[in-house]
Amino acid sequence: MLQPTPPPPDSLAFPGDTALRTAFGTWQDELLRERRMSANTAEAYARDLRQFLAHRQARHGCPTIPGLIALKPRDLRGFLAARRAEGVGGRSLMRQLAGLRSFARHLDREGHGTVAALGAVRSPKVERRLPRPIPIPAAKAMTGTGLRDGEDREPWVIARDAAVIALLYGSGLRISEALGLTAKDAPGPGVDSVTVLGKGGKMRMVPVLPAVQQAVAAYQAACPYTLDPDGPLFLGAKGGPLSPRIVQYAVASMRGALGLPPSATPHALRHSFATHLLGRQGELRAIQELLGHASLSTTQLYTKVDAARLMDAFDAAHPRAGAGRLGSGTSPSASTAFIARGV
Repeated sequence: MLQPTPPPPDSLAFPGDTALRTAFGTWQDELLRERRMSANTAEAYARDLRQFLAHRQARHGCPTIPGLIALKPRDLRGFLAARRAEGVGGRSLMRQLAGLRSFARHLDREGHGTVAALGAVRSPKVERRLPRPIPIPAAKAMTGTGLRDGEDREPWVIARDAAVIALLYGSGLRISEALGLTAKDAPGPGVDSVTVLGKGGKMRMVPVLPAVQQAVAAYQAACPYTLDPDGPLFLGAKGGPLSPRIVQYAVASMRGALGLPPSATPHALRHSFATHLLGRQGELRAIQELLGHASLSTTQLYTKVDAARLMDAFDAAHPRAGAGRLGSGTSPSASTAFIARGV
Protein backbone atom coordinates (compact mmCIF):
# COMPACT_ATOMS: atom_id res chain seq x y z
CA MET A 1 0.00 0.00 0.00
CA LEU A 2 1.32 3.42 -0.95
CA GLN A 3 2.32 5.58 1.98
CA PRO A 4 1.26 9.24 2.10
CA THR A 5 3.80 11.80 1.06
CA PRO A 6 5.82 12.76 4.16
CA PRO A 7 5.65 16.30 5.49
CA PRO A 8 8.13 18.77 4.02
CA PRO A 9 11.70 18.58 5.40
CA ASP A 10 11.26 21.83 7.30
CA SER A 11 8.13 20.48 9.00
CA LEU A 12 9.10 22.16 12.29
CA ALA A 13 8.51 25.47 10.55
CA PHE A 14 5.30 24.31 8.88
CA PRO A 15 2.58 26.88 9.65
CA GLY A 16 0.10 24.49 11.23
CA ASP A 17 -0.39 21.82 13.87
CA THR A 18 0.32 18.10 13.46
CA ALA A 19 -3.14 17.24 12.11
CA LEU A 20 -2.95 19.98 9.52
CA ARG A 21 0.56 18.93 8.53
CA THR A 22 -0.64 15.35 8.05
CA ALA A 23 -3.58 16.54 5.93
CA PHE A 24 -1.13 18.54 3.86
CA GLY A 25 0.91 15.39 3.15
CA THR A 26 -2.08 13.27 2.16
CA TRP A 27 -3.38 16.09 -0.04
CA GLN A 28 -0.08 16.28 -1.93
CA ASP A 29 -0.12 12.51 -2.32
CA GLU A 30 -3.62 12.71 -3.76
CA LEU A 31 -2.66 15.41 -6.24
CA LEU A 32 0.38 13.55 -7.54
CA ARG A 33 -0.69 9.92 -7.45
CA GLU A 34 -4.45 9.86 -7.74
CA ARG A 35 -5.25 13.02 -9.67
CA ARG A 36 -1.97 12.77 -11.63
CA MET A 37 -1.33 16.49 -11.42
CA SER A 38 2.01 17.66 -12.74
CA ALA A 39 4.75 18.02 -10.15
CA ASN A 40 5.13 21.72 -10.92
CA THR A 41 1.43 22.43 -10.36
CA ALA A 42 1.32 20.40 -7.16
CA GLU A 43 4.38 22.26 -5.91
CA ALA A 44 2.77 25.62 -6.75
CA TYR A 45 -0.43 24.63 -4.91
CA ALA A 46 1.61 23.56 -1.87
CA ARG A 47 3.52 26.84 -1.88
CA ASP A 48 0.29 28.83 -2.13
CA LEU A 49 -1.28 26.95 0.78
CA ARG A 50 1.81 27.46 2.95
CA GLN A 51 1.74 31.19 2.19
CA PHE A 52 -1.87 31.38 3.29
CA LEU A 53 -1.18 29.41 6.46
CA ALA A 54 1.81 31.62 7.24
CA HIS A 55 -0.45 34.66 6.79
CA ARG A 56 -2.96 33.17 9.23
CA GLN A 57 -0.26 32.18 11.73
CA ALA A 58 1.15 35.72 11.82
CA ARG A 59 -2.26 37.09 12.75
CA HIS A 60 -4.14 34.37 14.62
CA GLY A 61 -1.58 31.87 15.87
CA CYS A 62 -0.95 28.29 14.79
CA PRO A 63 -3.45 27.28 12.06
CA THR A 64 -5.61 24.20 12.64
CA ILE A 65 -8.13 22.28 10.56
CA PRO A 66 -11.10 23.51 12.68
CA GLY A 67 -9.74 27.04 12.23
CA LEU A 68 -9.78 26.62 8.45
CA ILE A 69 -13.30 25.21 8.50
CA ALA A 70 -14.42 28.27 10.47
CA LEU A 71 -12.86 30.78 8.08
CA LYS A 72 -14.92 33.84 7.15
CA PRO A 73 -14.96 35.41 3.67
CA ARG A 74 -13.24 38.50 5.11
CA ASP A 75 -10.29 36.32 6.17
CA LEU A 76 -9.73 35.20 2.60
CA ARG A 77 -10.29 38.66 1.16
CA GLY A 78 -7.76 40.04 3.62
CA PHE A 79 -5.18 37.51 2.48
CA LEU A 80 -5.80 38.32 -1.20
CA ALA A 81 -5.60 42.05 -0.48
CA ALA A 82 -2.30 41.57 1.35
CA ARG A 83 -0.87 39.56 -1.55
CA ARG A 84 -2.02 42.14 -4.08
CA ALA A 85 -0.36 44.85 -1.98
CA GLU A 86 2.85 42.86 -2.30
CA GLY A 87 2.60 43.15 -6.08
CA VAL A 88 1.12 39.72 -6.81
CA GLY A 89 -0.87 39.77 -10.06
CA GLY A 90 -4.38 38.56 -10.76
CA ARG A 91 -3.30 35.31 -12.40
CA SER A 92 -1.23 34.31 -9.39
CA LEU A 93 -4.11 35.18 -7.06
CA MET A 94 -6.42 32.99 -9.13
CA ARG A 95 -3.99 30.10 -8.78
CA GLN A 96 -3.70 30.68 -5.03
CA LEU A 97 -7.47 30.48 -4.67
CA ALA A 98 -7.49 27.33 -6.79
CA GLY A 99 -4.89 25.76 -4.48
CA LEU A 100 -6.86 26.70 -1.37
CA ARG A 101 -10.05 25.30 -2.87
CA SER A 102 -8.29 22.07 -3.78
CA PHE A 103 -7.09 21.63 -0.20
CA ALA A 104 -10.54 22.52 1.13
CA ARG A 105 -12.12 19.83 -1.05
CA HIS A 106 -9.58 17.36 0.30
CA LEU A 107 -10.52 18.24 3.88
CA ASP A 108 -14.20 17.80 3.00
CA ARG A 109 -13.56 14.37 1.44
CA GLU A 110 -11.62 13.35 4.53
CA GLY A 111 -14.63 14.18 6.71
CA HIS A 112 -13.29 17.34 8.37
CA GLY A 113 -16.05 19.61 7.11
CA THR A 114 -16.62 22.27 4.44
CA VAL A 115 -14.73 25.55 4.16
CA ALA A 116 -17.87 27.49 3.26
CA ALA A 117 -16.04 30.83 3.07
CA LEU A 118 -14.34 29.82 -0.18
CA GLY A 119 -17.71 29.67 -1.91
CA ALA A 120 -18.37 33.31 -1.05
CA VAL A 121 -15.11 34.66 -2.48
CA ARG A 122 -14.93 35.45 -6.17
CA SER A 123 -11.80 34.87 -8.15
CA PRO A 124 -10.14 38.09 -9.33
CA LYS A 125 -10.94 39.03 -12.89
CA VAL A 126 -8.02 38.57 -15.23
CA GLU A 127 -8.01 39.62 -18.85
CA ARG A 128 -6.85 36.74 -20.97
CA ARG A 129 -3.60 37.44 -22.75
CA LEU A 130 -3.69 37.20 -26.49
CA PRO A 131 -1.27 34.62 -27.86
CA ARG A 132 1.58 36.08 -29.89
CA PRO A 133 2.08 34.25 -33.18
CA ILE A 134 5.42 34.03 -34.95
CA PRO A 135 5.52 35.55 -38.46
CA ILE A 136 5.04 32.96 -41.19
CA PRO A 137 8.54 33.29 -42.76
CA ALA A 138 10.19 32.93 -39.35
CA ALA A 139 8.01 29.96 -38.37
CA LYS A 140 8.87 28.21 -41.63
CA ALA A 141 12.57 28.87 -41.09
CA MET A 142 12.42 27.36 -37.60
CA THR A 143 11.09 24.06 -38.97
CA GLY A 144 14.22 23.56 -41.09
CA THR A 145 17.88 22.94 -40.30
CA GLY A 146 19.47 25.83 -42.22
CA LEU A 147 19.44 28.30 -39.32
CA ARG A 148 21.61 25.99 -37.20
CA ASP A 149 24.18 24.91 -39.78
CA GLY A 150 26.99 26.66 -37.94
CA GLU A 151 26.21 25.16 -34.52
CA ASP A 152 28.53 22.62 -32.93
CA ARG A 153 25.85 19.93 -32.85
CA GLU A 154 25.53 16.46 -34.28
CA PRO A 155 23.55 16.60 -37.56
CA TRP A 156 21.03 14.10 -36.24
CA VAL A 157 20.35 16.32 -33.20
CA ILE A 158 19.58 19.28 -35.45
CA ALA A 159 17.36 17.05 -37.61
CA ARG A 160 15.56 15.84 -34.46
CA ASP A 161 14.87 19.36 -33.23
CA ALA A 162 13.62 20.37 -36.68
CA ALA A 163 11.22 17.40 -36.69
CA VAL A 164 9.81 18.31 -33.27
CA ILE A 165 9.39 21.96 -34.23
CA ALA A 166 7.77 20.92 -37.52
CA LEU A 167 5.14 19.01 -35.53
CA LEU A 168 4.50 22.01 -33.26
CA TYR A 169 3.95 24.40 -36.15
CA GLY A 170 2.71 22.01 -38.83
CA SER A 171 0.23 20.08 -36.67
CA GLY A 172 -0.39 22.45 -33.75
CA LEU A 173 0.87 20.02 -31.11
CA ARG A 174 1.82 20.94 -27.58
CA ILE A 175 5.44 20.12 -26.86
CA SER A 176 4.33 17.39 -24.42
CA GLU A 177 2.18 15.83 -27.15
CA ALA A 178 5.02 15.80 -29.67
CA LEU A 179 7.46 14.28 -27.18
CA GLY A 180 4.81 11.77 -26.10
CA LEU A 181 4.70 10.14 -29.53
CA THR A 182 6.06 6.61 -29.71
CA ALA A 183 8.25 5.35 -32.53
CA LYS A 184 5.49 3.10 -33.87
CA ASP A 185 3.15 6.09 -34.14
CA ALA A 186 5.62 8.19 -36.11
CA PRO A 187 4.23 9.85 -39.22
CA GLY A 188 5.91 8.70 -42.39
CA PRO A 189 5.30 8.20 -46.09
CA GLY A 190 1.61 7.49 -46.57
CA VAL A 191 0.81 8.31 -42.92
CA ASP A 192 -0.90 11.67 -43.05
CA SER A 193 -2.15 11.83 -39.44
CA VAL A 194 -1.12 10.95 -35.90
CA THR A 195 -3.08 10.30 -32.74
CA VAL A 196 -1.84 12.21 -29.71
CA LEU A 197 -2.67 12.18 -26.01
CA GLY A 198 -3.67 15.68 -25.00
CA LYS A 199 -4.69 17.44 -21.82
CA GLY A 200 -6.98 15.52 -19.51
CA GLY A 201 -6.00 12.23 -21.13
CA LYS A 202 -8.03 13.04 -24.26
CA MET A 203 -7.00 11.44 -27.53
CA ARG A 204 -7.28 13.29 -30.82
CA MET A 205 -6.17 12.79 -34.39
CA VAL A 206 -4.22 15.56 -36.13
CA PRO A 207 -3.12 15.83 -39.75
CA VAL A 208 0.55 15.69 -40.71
CA LEU A 209 1.73 17.66 -43.73
CA PRO A 210 4.15 16.08 -46.24
CA ALA A 211 6.86 18.53 -45.12
CA VAL A 212 6.42 17.33 -41.52
CA GLN A 213 6.52 13.70 -42.63
CA GLN A 214 9.79 14.40 -44.41
CA ALA A 215 11.28 16.13 -41.35
CA VAL A 216 10.42 13.17 -39.11
CA ALA A 217 11.73 10.68 -41.67
CA ALA A 218 15.01 12.62 -41.95
CA TYR A 219 15.44 12.47 -38.18
CA GLN A 220 14.69 8.74 -38.05
CA ALA A 221 17.21 8.03 -40.80
CA ALA A 222 19.91 10.06 -39.04
CA CYS A 223 19.25 8.91 -35.45
CA PRO A 224 22.18 6.74 -34.26
CA TYR A 225 19.99 4.82 -31.81
CA THR A 226 17.58 1.97 -32.47
CA LEU A 227 14.09 3.27 -31.84
CA ASP A 228 11.97 0.94 -29.72
CA PRO A 229 8.51 0.79 -31.35
CA ASP A 230 6.89 1.25 -27.94
CA GLY A 231 9.45 3.80 -26.75
CA PRO A 232 9.64 7.53 -27.39
CA LEU A 233 10.04 8.69 -30.97
CA PHE A 234 12.35 11.55 -30.01
CA LEU A 235 15.51 10.70 -28.10
CA GLY A 236 18.05 12.79 -26.26
CA ALA A 237 21.77 12.85 -27.00
CA LYS A 238 22.37 9.88 -24.67
CA GLY A 239 19.51 7.79 -25.98
CA GLY A 240 16.92 8.58 -23.31
CA PRO A 241 13.63 10.45 -23.73
CA LEU A 242 14.09 13.97 -25.08
CA SER A 243 13.58 16.72 -22.51
CA PRO A 244 11.31 19.68 -23.37
CA ARG A 245 14.09 21.96 -22.16
CA ILE A 246 16.29 20.88 -25.08
CA VAL A 247 13.62 21.94 -27.56
CA GLN A 248 13.21 25.23 -25.71
CA TYR A 249 16.95 25.87 -25.97
CA ALA A 250 16.86 25.10 -29.70
CA VAL A 251 14.01 27.55 -30.27
CA ALA A 252 15.80 30.19 -28.18
CA SER A 253 18.92 29.92 -30.35
CA MET A 254 16.89 30.35 -33.53
CA ARG A 255 14.91 33.17 -31.94
CA GLY A 256 18.12 35.12 -31.57
CA ALA A 257 19.15 34.43 -35.16
CA LEU A 258 15.78 35.62 -36.46
CA GLY A 259 15.52 38.66 -34.19
CA LEU A 260 12.30 37.41 -32.58
CA PRO A 261 11.05 38.53 -29.14
CA PRO A 262 11.21 36.33 -26.01
CA SER A 263 7.56 35.38 -26.61
CA ALA A 264 8.71 33.21 -29.54
CA THR A 265 8.70 29.92 -27.65
CA PRO A 266 7.83 26.35 -28.68
CA HIS A 267 4.26 26.97 -27.51
CA ALA A 268 4.11 30.11 -29.67
CA LEU A 269 4.51 27.81 -32.68
CA ARG A 270 1.23 26.16 -31.70
CA HIS A 271 -0.35 29.62 -31.45
CA SER A 272 1.07 30.40 -34.87
CA PHE A 273 -0.45 27.23 -36.32
CA ALA A 274 -3.92 28.35 -35.19
CA THR A 275 -3.54 32.02 -36.10
CA HIS A 276 -2.15 31.32 -39.56
CA LEU A 277 -4.91 28.78 -40.26
CA LEU A 278 -7.52 31.31 -39.24
CA GLY A 279 -5.87 33.94 -41.42
CA ARG A 280 -6.24 31.55 -44.38
CA GLN A 281 -9.99 31.21 -43.77
CA GLY A 282 -9.75 28.16 -41.52
CA GLU A 283 -13.04 27.25 -39.82
CA LEU A 284 -13.02 28.00 -36.10
CA ARG A 285 -14.68 24.76 -35.00
CA ALA A 286 -12.23 22.71 -37.04
CA ILE A 287 -9.30 24.61 -35.49
CA GLN A 288 -10.75 23.85 -32.05
CA GLU A 289 -10.71 20.14 -32.87
CA LEU A 290 -7.17 20.29 -34.22
CA LEU A 291 -5.89 22.05 -31.10
CA GLY A 292 -7.81 19.79 -28.71
CA HIS A 293 -9.50 22.69 -26.92
CA ALA A 294 -12.33 21.58 -24.66
CA SER A 295 -14.08 24.93 -25.05
CA LEU A 296 -14.63 26.98 -28.19
CA SER A 297 -14.11 30.14 -26.13
CA THR A 298 -10.42 29.22 -25.80
CA THR A 299 -10.07 28.93 -29.58
CA GLN A 300 -11.91 32.22 -30.08
CA LEU A 301 -8.89 34.03 -28.66
CA TYR A 302 -7.30 33.55 -32.07
CA THR A 303 -10.05 35.53 -33.75
CA LYS A 304 -8.95 38.50 -31.65
CA VAL A 305 -5.35 37.95 -32.68
CA ASP A 306 -6.28 37.86 -36.35
CA ALA A 307 -8.52 40.92 -35.98
CA ALA A 308 -5.67 42.80 -34.30
CA ARG A 309 -3.34 41.86 -37.15
CA LEU A 310 -5.86 43.13 -39.72
CA MET A 311 -6.32 46.35 -37.81
CA ASP A 312 -2.58 46.97 -37.69
CA ALA A 313 -2.34 46.35 -41.44
CA PHE A 314 -5.25 48.71 -42.08
CA ASP A 315 -3.78 51.49 -39.97
CA ALA A 316 -0.39 51.07 -41.61
CA ALA A 317 -1.63 50.96 -45.20
CA HIS A 318 -4.86 52.92 -45.57
CA PRO A 319 -4.29 56.55 -46.59
CA ARG A 320 -7.09 57.85 -44.42
CA ALA A 321 -5.75 55.95 -41.40
CA GLY A 322 -2.33 57.50 -41.94
CA ALA A 323 -3.90 60.93 -42.33
CA GLY A 324 -5.78 60.35 -39.10
CA ARG A 325 -2.51 60.04 -37.24
CA LEU A 326 -1.55 63.42 -38.69
CA GLY A 327 -4.64 65.03 -37.31
CA SER A 328 -7.35 64.62 -39.96
CA GLY A 329 -9.80 63.33 -37.41
CA THR A 330 -9.72 59.67 -38.46
CA SER A 331 -7.77 58.00 -35.68
CA PRO A 332 -6.37 54.45 -35.63
CA SER A 333 -8.88 53.61 -32.94
CA ALA A 334 -11.72 54.62 -35.25
CA SER A 335 -10.46 52.38 -38.04
CA THR A 336 -10.07 49.61 -35.51
CA ALA A 337 -13.69 49.98 -34.48
CA PHE A 338 -14.78 49.83 -38.15
CA ILE A 339 -13.03 46.53 -38.76
CA ALA A 340 -14.18 45.10 -35.45
CA ARG A 341 -17.79 45.75 -36.49
CA GLY A 342 -17.17 44.04 -39.81
CA VAL A 343 -17.76 47.24 -41.81
